[in-house]
Amino acid sequence: MGAPSLNKKKKGANGVKPPAKKKLKNDLFAEKRSKKDDILEESDDQSEDVEELEESKMEEDGTNDSGSEVSSDGDDPLADDFLQGSGDEDEASSLDEDSDSGSDSDSDSDESDIEQKSRAIDEERARIEEEAGAEMQLNIKEESDEFRLPTKEELEEEALRPPDLPNMQRRIREIVRVLSNFKALKQEGTTRKDYVEQLKRDLASYYGYNDFLIGALMEMFPPVELMELIEAFEKPRPICLRTNTLKTRRRDLADVLINRGVNLDPLSKWSKVGLVVYDSQVPIGATPEYMAGFYMLQSASSFLPVMALAPQEKERIVDMAAAPGGKTTYIAALMKNSGVVFANEMKAPRLKSLTANLHRMGVTNTIVSNYDGKELPKILGVNSVDRVLLDAPCSGTGVISKDESVKTSKSLEDIQKCAFLQKQLLLAAIDMVDANSKSGGYIVYSTCSIMIPENEAVIDYALKRRDVKLVPCGLDFGRPGFIRFREHRFHPSLEKTRRFYPHVHNMDGFFVAKLKKMSNSKPTSVPTEPSETEEQLSGPEEDSSEKDTVEETQNQTEAVENNVVVENGHVKNKKRKSPSSSKKIKGKWPSRDEMPRTREKRTKRKFPSREEISKKREEKREAWRKKNAANKKTGK
Repeated sequence: MGAPSLNKKKKGANGVKPPAKKKLKNDLFAEKRSKKDDILEESDDQSEDVEELEESKMEEDGTNDSGSEVSSDGDDPLADDFLQGSGDEDEASSLDEDSDSGSDSDSDSDESDIEQKSRAIDEERARIEEEAGAEMQLNIKEESDEFRLPTKEELEEEALRPPDLPNMQRRIREIVRVLSNFKALKQEGTTRKDYVEQLKRDLASYYGYNDFLIGALMEMFPPVELMELIEAFEKPRPICLRTNTLKTRRRDLADVLINRGVNLDPLSKWSKVGLVVYDSQVPIGATPEYMAGFYMLQSASSFLPVMALAPQEKERIVDMAAAPGGKTTYIAALMKNSGVVFANEMKAPRLKSLTANLHRMGVTNTIVSNYDGKELPKILGVNSVDRVLLDAPCSGTGVISKDESVKTSKSLEDIQKCAFLQKQLLLAAIDMVDANSKSGGYIVYSTCSIMIPENEAVIDYALKRRDVKLVPCGLDFGRPGFIRFREHRFHPSLEKTRRFYPHVHNMDGFFVAKLKKMSNSKPTSVPTEPSETEEQLSGPEEDSSEKDTVEETQNQTEAVENNVVVENGHVKNKKRKSPSSSKKIKGKWPSRDEMPRTREKRTKRKFPSREEISKKREEKREAWRKKNAANKKTGK
């Protein structure tokens, strides 16, 4: 009976003690949970608290185990040996449970620590992003999207300081943006003129243009395209070569230059002889191939007039402004050194480069002359050639990337002088061409200018003065010419002309027009109502002569039709008399039959020769010397 009672006691003891251990463990876990909460608040001391918690846990577990053993021994000392094994098993099982729970708690605490750190990092990142967004919104509120023009006081202060280029560039961009959508972005109380004037001032000071040129460009292009054009003028155009087909082929030339370290490609689909050079390890203008005349350094825009002219073999062709010879040698190459090419250059110093290039390129069918282009019809003969190329002297507003002095050196007077000269040269070119030529009868007019008075206005003038018409240039790219510009109206066929821009075609600004001569006769009638463009752009001598001719013709016609005679400023009615009797009357207007003869006599006026002029000058000088000598004698 004792043994069962002991067993009951043991069972009772065993049944009572485990809850105490569980309670102790729960207290420990509660302690751990409270310390975890502290760890969450103070992340810097997490690792130290976890180590202290583990040490205290191990100590408490050891004391609890020893206390349980003492109590069991005190209750039943006789059953030590009998119950020794079961006690050890219970202790081992309790230790295993404690170690398992400790390892689980350690793993849980580590995971919770990582989660807390990641949450803290995410919260910090979200806070930084939120602050950045708030700051950006604050900046947006401070700087309103509406652009405001500077006031007069601000402009005066800005003029006293050194130019602020970044601020000026930002203002230019903002004004261009406002002008592109003026109704939605304009400032209240301001007009488009205010924005345009401010943009004009900023562009002139930022890029270095004078007021006239920047104003002319602003009239021709919208603001966005104007900025593209001006930026294109600030960059150099690609270096181009033209293969001399008299001596080599483009493929062979490209292979040789690539072996010399030149990086190049074919120019474009529209040219069969052009090459564009990106970079070179050797001077591209001093290679043995250049010296041998295998190629010519020539801009891509200079190809276009010759391609439009389309010279044929065995023709008579005139290049009125030939130096330095790029276009002339291209014409000779297309003609395969057949026929005759008259290369004229008015400036004698430029003849050296022209003749040197002709010899270097192997041209043998060219005659070089040094005449004023306006006198060529008298020298070569009227209606004597098949085709004429007139690359007229111009203001050079299309090649600003090569010559930046154009920005400040050109004015309205310069444009008018160039236009006046170009009209005279174009009429001389038309007079030289034979309209009855079997293969020719064409005139190509080109300039390296983008100004309308030098291009469309000159062609429109020629269409009214000569029996010619515009034909397609044969170039499948390029923008059509203007048929209206502001208050000016030009002939509708000017759409067949072609304009080339650096920001569109990546070549110099250029204009090309091709004319076909319909007949060799010159129209005798002078238009009584000249166009506005002609009145503004023609020279003073031309305007006065045209007006005088028109007034004389009208007065003569009215006098003859009304049978009147003008004597000493008074008009008298008379009966119509025969031409012989009308000649005898002093002050009477000639009849209709005599008018053409009078006009012929007026146009065939004979000027004195150089010898006669020099002789008269010597006579005047001699008379002046004698007079001075006589005055000296009388003074003595």
